Amino acid sequence: MVEVNPICRGLRSGVLAAVAAGLFGAFAQSPEARIAGLENNEEYMSLLREDAQLQLREDSIVGAVERLRVVLREDPEQRSQHARRIMELEERIFALRGEKGRLVDRINTIEQDWVLANLNAAPPTAGPTTAEVPESLKVRSLIDNVCFREGLPENDYAALRRAQRLELRAVECVNRFFANRETALDLVAAYAAAPNEAEALEIAARFEAVEGANDTLADSLAGIWNYVYDNKTYAFDYLMEKYGAEVLLRSEEERRIETARAVEALRGRTASDVVADYFLRKEATVGYETAVAEFFGLDAARDSLRGVAKQLAQIDFRVPRPVLEERSFIEYDSIEIVRTPRYTYQNPIPECRMYAHGTVYRILLGTFNTKRAASTFRGAVPLCYRVDEEGKWCYYAGAFATRAEAEAGQQQMKRAGFLRPEIVVWTDGEYRNITREPESVRSYRVEIVGAEQLSEAMKELIGSLEGGVELSRAGDGRYVVGPFAEREAADAAVSALEALDRSSEIKTVEIAE
Repeated sequence: MVEVNPICRGLRSGVLAAVAAGLFGAFAQSPEARIAGLENNEEYMSLLREDAQLQLREDSIVGAVERLRVVLREDPEQRSQHARRIMELEERIFALRGEKGRLVDRINTIEQDWVLANLNAAPPTAGPTTAEVPESLKVRSLIDNVCFREGLPENDYAALRRAQRLELRAVECVNRFFANRETALDLVAAYAAAPNEAEALEIAARFEAVEGANDTLADSLAGIWNYVYDNKTYAFDYLMEKYGAEVLLRSEEERRIETARAVEALRGRTASDVVADYFLRKEATVGYETAVAEFFGLDAARDSLRGVAKQLAQIDFRVPRPVLEERSFIEYDSIEIVRTPRYTYQNPIPECRMYAHGTVYRILLGTFNTKRAASTFRGAVPLCYRVDEEGKWCYYAGAFATRAEAEAGQQQMKRAGFLRPEIVVWTDGEYRNITREPESVRSYRVEIVGAEQLSEAMKELIGSLEGGVELSRAGDGRYVVGPFAEREAADAAVSALEALDRSSEIKTVEIAE
């Protein structure tokens, strides 16, 4: 068993307020070989010292970030400035963790190679033929006891030892996952405080990078933990069957069924299904290990495992995934006809702002070969212009959130004497002239691709959507939600569903009838 505090730096849940002592905490002061026999391995000890130095640097920056978070809460007027500094520091933390991860991988490889090479190095001892283990042979680490070493086939024992060492990598994956989640939460706050779209888009890109890194960590954790779980449970089942522990085996089977139900109940409700699966099955595995230790009378190992179980019980892994609520920086404005000119030589008609996200309707008043004076547009405000791909000067009035508002603005311009005002729209930066296109009724739907089965949380969310939208299955792993009258409503549903399921492709699709 791995006798560590298996989780990360301060979770916002409040369970762990500071950096957990954890697996690597002791290295920062005086690195020692984690496995007896590797003290004289120069590469191994050098890697431990380097890892300790990186940990010290990371801890120092983490402390600075925590202090800045306090300042940010106490000084909201300087929120943007403080958030930017926090992001700068977290970039350094992210880089250090990447470097540290490579070191840890090499450290674990050396340890695993040494363990496998020395499996048979110990002098032979007569193994027990019953479940009794002599007091003189009992050790604190469960699988190092003679009943495992002598009771399992050589290949199975080697696999069990490798699984034991891989637990260290699983812990590291989880630590890094929650540290990244903390960074993502800070980015969410910074995004909400961003003063303009350009800065918001930069923050959003960094958020996606951190979330992508966590998806990669989750994939690594799944592979590592599945190997650990499968080999540990196989070895314990083998021994319990060998010694006729039928009651214990039945109890363990019931525990596995309960764990599977708990995993399914949490699907889509936490920061990561993989991380939730890890904790639930880890708790079950420690419970099984404790029962096995009691069966063999291994008091020291049993007490140690109870300590691990206590640590696991204190960690709230049921935290939600960070969600970046997409902001629109579009400034909407209705059209007025004014007598006093707003645009002059000193204050010319501005160029139209382009927005990466959101929908804005405008009224196209005219397209010209050259730049036009503001007086051309009969006092209509607000105005803006754009030079198209053909070099034509296009002048627009107003900025509307909906097509209905734009149609009202179009009629207003007709009454003001404009012969052919046209409705145009930009959707996520894509331009379309509605007036010139053939009339069509447009609606939208949300498509979910790659989900074998929707979680209960996703079904509940879909059921709560306004507008009477329906959920239907459209083939293997494909679901359709809709219709939506407005694209904004469909996009909002996509964002909410993505927060519950990051593994599936979820997108808005336009329907033209």
